[in-house]
Amino acid sequence: MNLIIVESPTKAKTISKFLDGKYKVESSFGHIRDLPSRELGVDLENNFNPKYVIPAKAKKTVSSLKSAAAKATEVILASDEDREGEAIAWHLAQALKLNESQTKRIVFHEITKDAILEALKHPRNIDINMVDAQQARRILDRLVGYKLSPFLWKKVAKGLSAGRVQSVATRIIIEREKEIRAFKQEDYWTITADLITKQKEEFQTELLKINGKSFEKLSLKEDQANLIKSNLEQCNYLIKKIEKKKVSKSPSAPFTTSTLQQGANRHLGFSAKQTMTVAQKLYEKGYITYMRTDSLNLSPKFVADAKDWITSNLGKEYCSGGKLYKNKSKNAQEAHEAIRPTEANISPDELKNSLDSTEERLYRLIWQRSVASQMSAASLDATVIDVEAKQAENEYILRANGQMISFPGYLKVWPEKTKEQTLPNLTENESVDLTQILSEKHTTNPPARYSDAGLVKEMEKYGIGRPSTYAPTIATIIARNYVEREENKRLKPTEIAFVVTELLIKHFPKIVDYKFTAQMEDDLDLIANGEKKWQPIIGEFYDEFSKNLEAKYQEINKSDIMPEEQSNEICDKCGKKMIIKTGRYGKFLACSGFPECHNIKKLGAAGNAEPEKPADPKILEMEKKYAGEVCEKCGSAMKVRVGKYGPFLACSAYPKCKNIKNIGAADGKEVECPVCHEGKIVKKFSKRGAFYACSNYPKCKNAYQGEPTGKDCKKCGALMITNASGKDKCSNKDCK
Repeated sequence: MNLIIVESPTKAKTISKFLDGKYKVESSFGHIRDLPSRELGVDLENNFNPKYVIPAKAKKTVSSLKSAAAKATEVILASDEDREGEAIAWHLAQALKLNESQTKRIVFHEITKDAILEALKHPRNIDINMVDAQQARRILDRLVGYKLSPFLWKKVAKGLSAGRVQSVATRIIIEREKEIRAFKQEDYWTITADLITKQKEEFQTELLKINGKSFEKLSLKEDQANLIKSNLEQCNYLIKKIEKKKVSKSPSAPFTTSTLQQGANRHLGFSAKQTMTVAQKLYEKGYITYMRTDSLNLSPKFVADAKDWITSNLGKEYCSGGKLYKNKSKNAQEAHEAIRPTEANISPDELKNSLDSTEERLYRLIWQRSVASQMSAASLDATVIDVEAKQAENEYILRANGQMISFPGYLKVWPEKTKEQTLPNLTENESVDLTQILSEKHTTNPPARYSDAGLVKEMEKYGIGRPSTYAPTIATIIARNYVEREENKRLKPTEIAFVVTELLIKHFPKIVDYKFTAQMEDDLDLIANGEKKWQPIIGEFYDEFSKNLEAKYQEINKSDIMPEEQSNEICDKCGKKMIIKTGRYGKFLACSGFPECHNIKKLGAAGNAEPEKPADPKILEMEKKYAGEVCEKCGSAMKVRVGKYGPFLACSAYPKCKNIKNIGAADGKEVECPVCHEGKIVKKFSKRGAFYACSNYPKCKNAYQGEPTGKDCKKCGALMITNASGKDKCSNKDCK
């Protein structure tokens, strides 16, 4: 039996369908080795050698795979074909103690029977150059993150982080925000004239030239606009020039990772992270090709199949005959084909019952873009009409634009909005009449904040990151509270983002320098191609970085970066003045008596303490109920506190005593444990979510998956619970 190892259970399931009984397909569930989470894990004195460990969550998987590999005739590693996938394959070989020279590595762009069988015919060895490139990225990011983040904790605020790519992405958003804040609105006017022909056909024109000269859009102010309007009301109107021409609109290239994220954001409202999550599912189920790519290539088979579908369903005139697209990126790499459906003839409508709504919508977009890329250009009949208006010494030219789709071409498939505007059938030197002149005021708007699509496009423009890093970078800067997603899904920087970014620009300029970050990406490409070694590149960066970091620890004072502001608030706990500080989540009020007094309050818009919300009556009731509760560890009073998962009891002597106790639900309901009759059934939380268990744990390990109702089952006497759907049922699994 041959063993094939992939990263994903879904991928394993899909591949299994295409193979006979000679192969067993198992999943590694992603990475099975990584740098340790609680230490640097890089030997700075020994050529930056990484110290890899097997995380606790992967140990069971590794043990299972070792057992399967020992029984296998041959082990084949089939992780994704990019650097990340190559690194996963290498880590598997290391962890399972496989002989690298004898271990087979296969790659494929799509999970189809033909692709898998073809890949099995042409195995190769692990590409150590690609592995080194991935290791270099991981180590570089670890050095920046683990060395610079503690500096930010000490000099700015706890909980902050910095990253080689995330900090540059944050800077891009900050620069746009500065443009918005510096923007000064301007008022300007436009002049439009509604005209009518002798046959009573109306059309609209806009002022284009004054006395033979074009004018700037913003230059037309109110006084001049009123004068022009008055003059135009006294003019005679004559068709000066008519220009008709055929305009051709060509389809766009098939999707790459970057353009897919942009397209899904614009057309479907998906975030970059959501797009890649859904695309991953489609790939693993075998519906699309590999989704981390910057290549525009399409396989000859797909081009031929697309041609057949277009010809059969739309007609020969809609088929372009096979188009090839060239990538403008000098470092296009990773996968070797664009993102496309695995089968051109499987239309989105055929998969409605096989995919959920988000998967179906994204598949439809990918299918439309891929098929449209092989279709004929759209043809439009464009008409430009210039109208002359004379008054005394003034001569004005007004213009009307119209266009009609004469042949839709690729627009039959691709959801691109093309505005049609019909104009009357006119001849040159024909006179027309004025119906009304409109002088409208407009105000300039600042540039918009970045959407996911806009930020990805900007990162790609500067060469920051690669296809696999765009979505994780955006997710990281949101999770780190450097960026907030507004209701309209635009990305807005937080106050702390300004502080950290300005600090990095001033004291660690390379970390947030666009050119340096792009150059580092180029170096990683050279490592992947075997043209450079990774240690010298890391060494050159780290030598300068570490010396600068050491100097900045001595040079920079926290008070210079985060100066405290005075306030008029008085601490209601100790009577001292409260001051305004800036933390990871923005400005807040803190007692000046710290560390003796830990009192903090939210800062309102007016610079005063935000008024506290009225206490929840249920919480007040619980406070009365537990008023006499005493901490069994230090004897202090226990107080009701409300956290992420609801109310709980905490020692009032915190932080000296950190004792806490779970209590019943927010309504104060308590149920005695039917097993030990000593504890109460309280709500608890684990990685899998909420559950209910005895407060006398670990003496009593009685637990339930639903909230106890307090009633007993009439059939067996066990406790009744409320399940996830809100229905009451017996907690005894054997009771029906």
